[in-house]
Order: sequence, then C-alpha cells, then structure tokens
Amino acid sequence: MRIVLLLAALFSAWPALAQDAGSSGFCLFFLPAESGSQRAINLGIVQYVEVRADEVRIYYGGGNLGSGYEARIPVKSRDEADAVLARLRRTAANCAKPVSGGSP
Repeated sequence: MRIVLLLAALFSAWPALAQDAGSSGFCLFFLPAESGSQRAINLGIVQYVEVRADEVRIYYGGGNLGSGYEARIPVKSRDEADAVLARLRRTAANCAKPVSGGSP
C-alpha cells in the first residue's frame, strides 16, 4: 500500500502530466526516467498495453510484423501495474477533452 501511495505522490508531482488538453492525436505520456533521460510517448500511436504483475508494457508506433517499439515500466505488484494503467487512462481522457475559449 505504501508503494502505491508513493507512486501516486511521484506521479502527481510531475507537472508535465498536467498537460494542456484537447488533442488525442498528440497526447504525451511520460515514462519513468532512465539514466537521467526523460522520455514521453504519444498515446495517439499506442497499439496495445500489456499489464503484468512485474511490469507494464506499452507497444506503440508499429507497422507490419512487429516493427514498432515497446516501453517497459517496471512495477512491484499488480496493484502498482493497475495504478500505471489508471494513469494512462487519465492522461488519454484529459487529451480527449476539448479546449474551450480558444481558436485553432
């Protein structure tokens, strides 16, 4: 339970997750930093997500015969994996919300 709360606190601290809404075609989802490098994937090109007890795999940008990429997010439990999936869903839902008050 403490790990889930810690992850929730870490994820909510990332200001990049509170991105402007309004584009499901370009919807950034930030991955955990690796070797000092921060990566984000565009949720608009995700093909599928595999949720396991030890990691969440996001497959994206592929064409035919598995030519795409995968992002792996290590987790310690199924509950933590479900929290990552919930964050993916929230990010996608925020991107799908229309932006009001502006012109294109």
